Amino acid sequence: MFTGITRGLFDVVAVEREEALLRFDVQLGAYGEGLELGASVSIDGVCQTLVRWERGVARFEAIQETLAKTTLGELAVGAKVSVERSARVGDEIGGHDVAGHVTGTGTVHALRAEGHEVQLTVSVAPAWMRFLQPKGYVALDGSSLTIGDAVDEAQGRFDVFLIPETLARTGLGRKRPGDRINVELDPKTVAIVRTVERELARRGLTQGGVTD
Repeated sequence: MFTGITRGLFDVVAVEREEALLRFDVQLGAYGEGLELGASVSIDGVCQTLVRWERGVARFEAIQETLAKTTLGELAVGAKVSVERSARVGDEIGGHDVAGHVTGTGTVHALRAEGHEVQLTVSVAPAWMRFLQPKGYVALDGSSLTIGDAVDEAQGRFDVFLIPETLARTGLGRKRPGDRINVELDPKTVAIVRTVERELARRGLTQGGVTD
């Protein structure tokens, strides 16, 4: 479990590709001290298991299911990734509960600088829009963000606003229109919406059941 408060950008220093498998190394330095093999670490919002730790470099392995649903397959040496270690009992929860189980990828539609912040517009699968509510939560590349008022269900788009601290600690401000981005829907919102939909369908108050 993570909080969605990214701790910074870290360099990818090695990438090895095999059929249906990606091995990659991230230079974590002091931030990785104390990590044990098997630990969960969020890499651009994707929960990854530490398989090797050596001299400040962490190795992870992404299998085909992960590669199909996330942007990790695009990693290359020199890339920078957002990283968060798993939350511990007693940690301050500054964001929202983030599992690192990415729902899938969205596409950056636009970025607009407005004063000291950046407005980021993301396009996603239309079926996800019922889980995205104004002032609700969403995780983008692992960062916990509040959805803005502009939620366009017809176009499948929503906005978030990136403050300077978020821009400094994550790669979100480096995105460009057309770039893919990892999206994790808020699991509590998903559970509530699906429960209500099932109950309404059971009572015959909707045309059909739940679809994804």
